[in-house]
Amino acid sequence: MTLVHRVLYPRPIETLADYVSRGGGRGLDAARHLPPARLVAKVTAAGLRGRGGAGFPVGRKWRTVARNRSAAATPTVVVNGAEGEPGTFKDRAILRTNPYQVIEGGLIAARAVGADLVIVALKRSFGPEVARAREAIGEIEAAGWAGGVELAVFEGPDEYLYGEESALLETIQGRYPLPRVVPTFRRGLRREVDLVAAAAAGEDDGGDEPGPVAPTLVNNLESVANVPRIIARGPTWYRTVGTATSPGTVVCTVTGDTRRHGVGEVRMGTPLREVITAIGGGPRPGRRIKAVLCGVANRVLTGSALNAPVSYEGMAAVGSGLGSGGFIVFDDTADMAAVAAGAARFLAVESCGQCVPCKWDGLAVAELLGRVCRSQATAHDVDVIGRRLLSITERSRCYLATQQQNVVGSLLDSFRHEIVAHLEGRAAPREPELVAELVDIVDGRAVIDTRHRDKQADWTYDRVYSGKVPAECLIGAVPPWRSHPTLSVAGT
Repeated sequence: MTLVHRVLYPRPIETLADYVSRGGGRGLDAARHLPPARLVAKVTAAGLRGRGGAGFPVGRKWRTVARNRSAAATPTVVVNGAEGEPGTFKDRAILRTNPYQVIEGGLIAARAVGADLVIVALKRSFGPEVARAREAIGEIEAAGWAGGVELAVFEGPDEYLYGEESALLETIQGRYPLPRVVPTFRRGLRREVDLVAAAAAGEDDGGDEPGPVAPTLVNNLESVANVPRIIARGPTWYRTVGTATSPGTVVCTVTGDTRRHGVGEVRMGTPLREVITAIGGGPRPGRRIKAVLCGVANRVLTGSALNAPVSYEGMAAVGSGLGSGGFIVFDDTADMAAVAAGAARFLAVESCGQCVPCKWDGLAVAELLGRVCRSQATAHDVDVIGRRLLSITERSRCYLATQQQNVVGSLLDSFRHEIVAHLEGRAAPREPELVAELVDIVDGRAVIDTRHRDKQADWTYDRVYSGKVPAECLIGAVPPWRSHPTLSVAGT
């Protein structure tokens, strides 16, 4: 069978007792009898790579955080469930079926890096997932599993950049999701309890705030969910499926022009066509697949690439990337100029504006592509789009501008004939395709965040755009959410 069940269980695990009866807790039991360095070594040997999009080796990240510990500041583990990639619903699906494995994985990670706080970072809009995570934490604490490690759920905003790990820490700290320059393994979360110890030790991190900032381990939720069974059953077992470079399984989401929409877990290396068929039922009757977007982070795949293995190396070999395993399918009825305009608009709106080219070039690209799909553009407009895509990444501090280059640039390259058809009046005018976050998947159909059509580039939903970028409006502003009680917020 194509679908497997290592991380995404076939039916919901309703209680901690149910989880234990199915082998839950064995990873944490094993971890308590192993030194932290051995835990890191096991995860490293398993070859687990981050499932949030970048595919960074999890064991290497754990080792880096452990080595950057400060004597006066304690690390934190953050489970990144701030899922906002268009076409992706896998982290929420995992939490709905089994939140216990996520918390257990977080506790093992805490032991590996010496953390005493695990935060599961979700969005305020993720009502069912927030409730399930809180209930699971209550059961795990009552059962004594936490062992002195504090467990918490943080509810953040809907902004796309909330999922970027440095912006995620800014948000947990009580600020808005504006990405940092300094990596999280060097500057993590600042804690009130550590400031006193830092002052006593005479330490200073050389930043704007006194005292050290302990590194923070940020791992995607699916990555953390894999940890308990790796520790319980060993790296060799984990590598019994998948490929040498991409061992294990991956949880994928399939939406778009398919018979149904859904989430399923497959072995790494499974052909993309088979994944689309197993999860989405294949293309709609009488239609053929023309393109597949891997979220809005990688180059578009054309119909000729459907035999590519779903793995890091397999996706790279066809010029794209695995991303977070979300595949948006477009059949031969789709207007790819409208898709390009929709993807460009999503990324331009969600840019924070700290890097000027990212925001303003992105907005220009989105506007011009909107004119293209409405059949109102000229060849000169297309030339301007190309130039803007070249300059958009200048001085960028996160990956969002590169995403514009990857997605929009590849759509223009692969479907130039559809752009030309609009320029020459041979294609019917279209509005930009709605490219936005998935709100839910109900009865086999994706529910897309239609509010995004009205979202302004300053992150408001005002009827008239202010002309400002979010960084201008939000730096120093107090957000409607609060930081974790033990965390210190500069200037407040």
